Amino acid sequence: MSKTAVVILAAGRGTRMRSQQPKVLHQAGGRTLLASVVAAVRAAGFAEGQIGVVAGYGLAAVQACLSGAAIRILPQERQQGTGDAVLAAQPFWSACDQVVVLHGDMPLLSAATVAGLAQQREALAAAAVLATAAPAEPRAYGRILRDPARPEAIVGIVEDRVATAEQKRIRELNAGFYCFAAAPLAAALARLGTDNPHGEYYLTDTIAAIAQAGGRVAAFPLADPQECLGINDRVELAQLDQELRRRKAEALMRAGVTIQLPGTVILDPDVEVGADTILEAGVQLLGATRVGAHCRIRAGAILSDCRLADHVLVRPYSVLESAVVESGASLGPFTRLREGAVIGPDAHIGNFVEVKKSRIGAGSKANHLAYIGDATVGAKANVGAGTITCNYDGVHKHPTVIGDGAFIGSNATLVAPVEIGDGAYVAAGSVVTEAVPGDALALGRARQTNKPGWAARRRQTAPPAKS
Repeated sequence: MSKTAVVILAAGRGTRMRSQQPKVLHQAGGRTLLASVVAAVRAAGFAEGQIGVVAGYGLAAVQACLSGAAIRILPQERQQGTGDAVLAAQPFWSACDQVVVLHGDMPLLSAATVAGLAQQREALAAAAVLATAAPAEPRAYGRILRDPARPEAIVGIVEDRVATAEQKRIRELNAGFYCFAAAPLAAALARLGTDNPHGEYYLTDTIAAIAQAGGRVAAFPLADPQECLGINDRVELAQLDQELRRRKAEALMRAGVTIQLPGTVILDPDVEVGADTILEAGVQLLGATRVGAHCRIRAGAILSDCRLADHVLVRPYSVLESAVVESGASLGPFTRLREGAVIGPDAHIGNFVEVKKSRIGAGSKANHLAYIGDATVGAKANVGAGTITCNYDGVHKHPTVIGDGAFIGSNATLVAPVEIGDGAYVAAGSVVTEAVPGDALALGRARQTNKPGWAARRRQTAPPAKS
């Protein structure tokens, strides 16, 4: 097995993006363009230590994007073309037998293509193998030049900008993915010049140099011509974002998920959804969200990095973030679950209820207009409308504990730290500052006083209302 290095070219700014951010850090399909390419390389079986990313413009931002990974950052100080980028990476790949070169702005790249390039070059003992495509509508990509006497032999690539009218009729295009034997690549890079419209060192020129030196150059036709689609501007970014999300939705539907109006649903690449779950229009499942089987996520709901068990109902326009929802629970409409919220089995969290860093027990209910923060709610408890846990004293957060079967009346204020015992009642409108024993009734409000005739007397003496 050949020792392989993978080099991803990510040094350019992408001026047509009209952005201060490096092009490869723009997102399509829920990942940065660079992250999609890295994911394909990993899925092809290459370890992080075999992967190097050539970075130049926005070097610090690219480093931050890859922080925590063992991927090597390979600085390209001058940004004088793709050939110069691979040359800048030479210390990384020079001790290897072969080097796979990829572009960091092509998010449709598949693991099969990455692995296939390396396998084919090794099997053929070729000096270079390059991916080719013949899309129905060719873009302004380089054309593949073949030897008329030996059509199987690739002898060069001509860029669209300098191609003749006859060469532009060639349908076989350079896809931008390569695998080189290391020694022929090094020799070809040493001979590169800058006699081209951009005055740069083109990696594509190495193909002619290798062929002229007697090296074998073979084609690797892409099974999906769309893999070669790169991104130059925001329009193309949106088009590829749509294509990536379409593919994700299609994969889920083929696995047994019902998606109503799939074009309106946003699904990130790492999302998982169980069979017989229904996603209604406008749903967004983001990050590492996992949804179980037989769930229904209704219109406009947004879930980010959440875990839902089977048979969960999320009603319209609920927003869930880093939350866990157990089997049979129902949420919404307009529920907000924040980080650390755990909703127990068969619990009900209703409209305009916010839960943060709290565990709601099995079968408990908070159906209207409540805030539950830093709390533990037992099983089969009821939290009335307008209830809030006062968990923050201006410096520290404090816990609230509500026992099994407790009943919290409407508009109660629970001033933490405080504990409501099992089966206890808190009267509506109470401000609770002390522990409530189990099965007790807590009253924490002023006694009502009625003054007969007071309103009539006020109307007689009050000045007329201004219109």
